[in-house]
Amino acid sequence: MSAKKEKKPKSKLRNWTETLVWSLAIALVLRYFVVQAYRIPSGSMEDTLLVGDFLLAEKITYRFRDPKPGEIVIFKYPMNPSKDFVKRCIAVGGQTVYIKDKVVFVDGKPFPDPPSVKYSDPQVLSPVLSARDNFGPLTLPKGEFFVLGDNRDNSHDSRFWGPLKRKYIIAKPMFIYFSWKPDPNAPAWEPPYILSFFKILLWDIIHLPTRIRFTRITRIIH
Repeated sequence: MSAKKEKKPKSKLRNWTETLVWSLAIALVLRYFVVQAYRIPSGSMEDTLLVGDFLLAEKITYRFRDPKPGEIVIFKYPMNPSKDFVKRCIAVGGQTVYIKDKVVFVDGKPFPDPPSVKYSDPQVLSPVLSARDNFGPLTLPKGEFFVLGDNRDNSHDSRFWGPLKRKYIIAKPMFIYFSWKPDPNAPAWEPPYILSFFKILLWDIIHLPTRIRFTRITRIIH
């Protein structure tokens, strides 16, 4: 009988390549089905979420149930699905929502504002001028949701582009894992870009301790 050929040991390069491929595959699966990181670029959810907050969101809960009024949702912006938005769910299908002089009503009752909701403009706009402060009434069809930003006077939300369809909802925020305060004095990104890169990098390193919002790190989002 002929001796069986011994398996040739894998090279270090092949082992490294396989490990990298599997790691990337697992990371992509987790990102698509389980958890994803997001950065807050605007102030529409102040003071719940601030510009420069980095948060983790899970993608499991809303695969099995609909958002409830009061919960925060991450979704594809219906007018441009390549962008992700984050807002608070105010009403769901079958409910009637209207806004009277900045006060939100759902099924005829005032909707309680979370402590972090803010109104930065004391002026009440006429419905002829804007839907910001006076809206509706609107009864939501099944499978649609009315969402608002917590910064009620500075948010582009369902008052302006209509109810959110279920198919656009992708994740539920969990907690803030890092928070980086914007710096208006930081160097601008401009040509020559290689020089700008080093300027910005050096600036960020020097100002690192004063820009990190340590008190926001690990904060639960609700």
